[in-house]
Amino acid sequence: MGIAKEILDEVALSREEYDQIVQELGREPNLVEIGLFGSLWSEHCGYKHSKLLLKLLPHASPNVLVNPGEENAGAVDIGDGLCVVMKMESHNHPSAIEPYQGAATGVGGIVRDIFTMGARPIALLNSLRFGPLSEPRNRYLFNGVISGIGGYGNCLGIPDVAGEVYFSPSYSANPLVNAMCVGIAEKRKLIRSKASGKGNLLMLVGADTGRDGLHGASGLASRTFEDEREMRPTVQVGNPFLEKLLLEACLELAGTDYIVGLQDLGAAGLTSSAIEAASKSGAGVTIDVAKVPRREEGMTSYEVMLSESQERMLAIVKKGCEDKVKAIFDKWDLRSDIIGHVTDDGMARIMEGARVVAEVPIDLLTNPPLYRPRGLKPDWLEALQNFDLSPIPDVGKDPASILLRLLASPNIASRECIYRQYDHQVQINTAVTSGSDAAVLRIKGTNKAIALTADGNGRYCYLDPYTGGIIVVAEAARNLACAGAKPLAITDCLNFGNPEKTDVYYQLEQCIRGIAQACKVLSIPVISGNVSLYNETKGEPVYPTPVVGMLGLIEDIDLHCTIGFKSEGDLVVMLGGDERDTDSIGGSEYLELIRGKVVGAISINLDLEKRVQGCCLEAIRRGIICSAHDCSDGGLAVALAESCIASGIGLKGKWKIKGRIDSDLFGEAQSRIVVSLKPARLGELRKLAAMHKVPLRELGTVGGKRFLIKGVVDLSLDEVVDAWENGLKKAME
Repeated sequence: MGIAKEILDEVALSREEYDQIVQELGREPNLVEIGLFGSLWSEHCGYKHSKLLLKLLPHASPNVLVNPGEENAGAVDIGDGLCVVMKMESHNHPSAIEPYQGAATGVGGIVRDIFTMGARPIALLNSLRFGPLSEPRNRYLFNGVISGIGGYGNCLGIPDVAGEVYFSPSYSANPLVNAMCVGIAEKRKLIRSKASGKGNLLMLVGADTGRDGLHGASGLASRTFEDEREMRPTVQVGNPFLEKLLLEACLELAGTDYIVGLQDLGAAGLTSSAIEAASKSGAGVTIDVAKVPRREEGMTSYEVMLSESQERMLAIVKKGCEDKVKAIFDKWDLRSDIIGHVTDDGMARIMEGARVVAEVPIDLLTNPPLYRPRGLKPDWLEALQNFDLSPIPDVGKDPASILLRLLASPNIASRECIYRQYDHQVQINTAVTSGSDAAVLRIKGTNKAIALTADGNGRYCYLDPYTGGIIVVAEAARNLACAGAKPLAITDCLNFGNPEKTDVYYQLEQCIRGIAQACKVLSIPVISGNVSLYNETKGEPVYPTPVVGMLGLIEDIDLHCTIGFKSEGDLVVMLGGDERDTDSIGGSEYLELIRGKVVGAISINLDLEKRVQGCCLEAIRRGIICSAHDCSDGGLAVALAESCIASGIGLKGKWKIKGRIDSDLFGEAQSRIVVSLKPARLGELRKLAAMHKVPLRELGTVGGKRFLIKGVVDLSLDEVVDAWENGLKKAME
């Protein structure tokens, strides 16, 4: 065919895909049509390399109201006529180029996904990855992203309540910025995004359309990038104050019967918004780009259709109600324009005045080719998994100094210098916020609360994608159990390299299989999510990093639990732990930070995990335990130290160490929760643990101003707090 390779590269279409389009159309597409196909067949919109794998994830549950992919976000019933709407998405590539705007518009986009369904956003979360802060470029990206998240979210008045941040050389040139939003709606008022009803009108509202964001979906999110200068125009610019007006106007509109659907303009802008909405109902659309308000002169039809200018929504308005809808938008000082209408012929027809500039069947646009290449386990992975750890020396005579180094590690240290930039108390729903295992938010008008967490461990998934996928779900659910919440649903963001490489596709497939297995065993459905591929720079992929955002329900907010020890004299006990885990330093923060190695085997017993979580949750509901904290990064010693730090009370630890000291203190064996309780209730906890067939290990008592593990560690609590509080700040310096 005669089309130039440069044009196909610009929209990330392969020559084979172009030939398929020509065959299906029976002719060569014009430039506008190529733009439509490039966007809707992109990895970002079409999920070409992941859609078949995503079918492995379990979605069914009596509480699930919207199946994944049906709407902008997932929705789950929490009773009392209410539902939670939630979604997580990535803005990785834009943030690598323009960190402030990339992160800010990532927040703006995920918030629109929530209120477009008629839900009021009540919480933001984020999951972030950067390269080592010793490098100036990584510090620049880190500061820009954090400022962008806080700047946009704070202006909207939505609390940022939880999240995670990790650092590794694999993310140096390609940070991961995953944003999650959670909203509350009345079930009966949920809005759909279908464009249906012949003659109904397409009304564009919000910001004028500019050239920012061109090829964001097809060019930026669907291929690797090497030169930030060529990509800078693809990064959008956000206006949170305009988004706030849009949010309130759309929620007011949701309370009327003037519309049949509402859709935000995100990736691929007007193209995906209108065409995907029509596809959901089998309808067609006619759009006149001449009626789209523009903020730049000389824009072509191609640019108008592919622009990703922010703060724009598409309302599918019932014919005859357009004046009422416009009046609502006028009230909120928002511009709104009728730019087209719904048809019944299944065609996407793009006009510029009286001239047809594109005419393509919607079914063809929204059904890209799906790829299922063969993933191959690379030889280098076998070597990492089977690495002999026995020659690595134990901690020696000074495990206390190692504990302080771990507490000061940027992957473990306090994140207060990050989350103090976020408003986490606005809306006054927040009962437990950043710094705990999970955030807890009260549901106004009820005695219920929801718990929220975001978790992922790229190092685990790098060493064992399948087991790492299991662990990311298990740890998120364990965090919710520690808060006293029953897990209800998952939204995820799957961050991987180039799926056309056999080793990367192997990672993608195995991680998804692991997530699916954990979800099935723990009975937690996946209700929404996002896949971000091509996270590579100069041929080097990031760690495979699936991130799970999880929602849990607390029936009585008075029974929620936190990580801090509560009173002098309380007993400290560990629930769970497999006695066979005598050597668990493989893949640990300790092994990388202290020994400089990312090697070893990781494992998890899902059956034990389920029993440990069930035991902890029941103990909280019965009021047996006073605190609960999961063992994760840094192992048991770090978990105990964090519970001391949260309470300001010390620990008198006394237990028999089995095997290696470093494995016992700093190994990251799974399925373990540290709890504290009154001595008088130990018998109840023993009976409960026996009923759940959960191991129980006494660790010591709460008290004093020192952190003691008899015969091994003796530190003042001030030393422990100082290392943890200042670790990240010192890394920034």
